[in-house]
Amino acid sequence: MGRHIKKSALVGGNTRADAVRAVHDRYWTRELRSAVLCGVLLFGALVLLDWGLVRLTAVRAGWWAALAVLLLIILTPPRVSATDGGLDARGLVTHRRVRTNRLVTVRMSEGVSPRVILTDTSGGRLMLDPRVLIANPLLWHQLDQGARQSLKQGTLRCGMPVLERLGRRIDGDACRGVLRASGME
Repeated sequence: MGRHIKKSALVGGNTRADAVRAVHDRYWTRELRSAVLCGVLLFGALVLLDWGLVRLTAVRAGWWAALAVLLLIILTPPRVSATDGGLDARGLVTHRRVRTNRLVTVRMSEGVSPRVILTDTSGGRLMLDPRVLIANPLLWHQLDQGARQSLKQGTLRCGMPVLERLGRRIDGDACRGVLRASGME
């Protein structure tokens, strides 16, 4: 439940008191571990099945390993982190960043897998699963503070209702969690 904060170090190993603090998705390692476990279990099941049917060869084991790695790549979630004025999502291959203090639009895509779509003034575009923000109030706080700065500066043209709905949902979940923890549910 602890938050992950890292200070950026200056050249020479010195840190400043006002160093940039990064907040990371606290459930990312758990999700990565689940993705690795799924890949390993798939590989193990396929190899055992082939071995049981006496058809296992090195080539087939290589194909099963490739299939397991493909599953791992698909299931690995992006690592979301926030700093003052920025939100990053790092995947295995991609890195996306938006400046939250320079947001232009915030939209919510509807459908089977809803996504929060953030666009900034420099053309940066980031798609996030809203569950990441709901599960990590510190990430949400960074996004909310940046969006308020964007609104104050006049760069945020549309999207405040989306953020307000998401904020109400996060606050409601937090209140239910406090009530549950105190036994008043």
